[in-house]
Amino acid sequence: MLYDGTSALHLINIQDCNLNTTESITFSNGGLWVALLSSGEGSFSYNPPQSAQAGMLALGRSELTFTAQKNCHILYAQFEGRIASDFSSGLPVDLYIAKGESCPHAAQLLYELMHIDDTLTQSKIAFALFCELGNADAAAPALPELVSMAIEDIQSNYAQLYGVEELSERLGVSKSHLVRAFHSAVGISPGKYLTTVRINAAKQLLLHREYSLEVIASLCGFSGANYLCRVFKKEVGVSPAVWRSGAAAHGAVLPASQAERSLYI
Repeated sequence: MLYDGTSALHLINIQDCNLNTTESITFSNGGLWVALLSSGEGSFSYNPPQSAQAGMLALGRSELTFTAQKNCHILYAQFEGRIASDFSSGLPVDLYIAKGESCPHAAQLLYELMHIDDTLTQSKIAFALFCELGNADAAAPALPELVSMAIEDIQSNYAQLYGVEELSERLGVSKSHLVRAFHSAVGISPGKYLTTVRINAAKQLLLHREYSLEVIASLCGFSGANYLCRVFKKEVGVSPAVWRSGAAAHGAVLPASQAERSLYI
């Protein structure tokens, strides 16, 4: 054999999943993954969370969780190799939601991969799939102005915000109107989104051992270390200390960035 295409692009995982409402699936780190949502709707644990509906494709290069808001069918494939790496580095963001109609043969190629065991044939189909995905157009709709303003305010002021009540007052609308508009556009409540932003900020600070839990709590908008621990374990599944130890074991402990140092100012 003059050339083995599997070294450039190969399938490492493929799953055909049916999710009931509120059930979730996690797409793993490593390589590039492609998910086709053929029915239902849900949202990805991105920042901000990204919603997806039937007919949409999602391309990702980091570990994310998709939670169904209606019963869903998802076909998910993960690839490694030079071509997958090049494609991944060309994505403008870690999660790219695409219109299914912009690459109409992608669904057929994914289903073919489900029924092929020969690795060389899989690589040929995967190459055709990646050529098709190169035409994928972004599907993320523009958010309503109120929701965009709320997201910007949360991301800029999560450490100082007392909650959704204060946020709605700052935006000049009622709390109930803000909650309805936000949930309709994003798929989760503004309170849940605020918690997600705070937890993500806490994770970044936990990467630096010089920050105590009390300091991290104050910088991220939690009332104290105990409350941070309760919320963190509920959202992440482990305590901040356990999460920090796991990050350190994988070499993720880093010096503070300029942006994080500015939180003290």
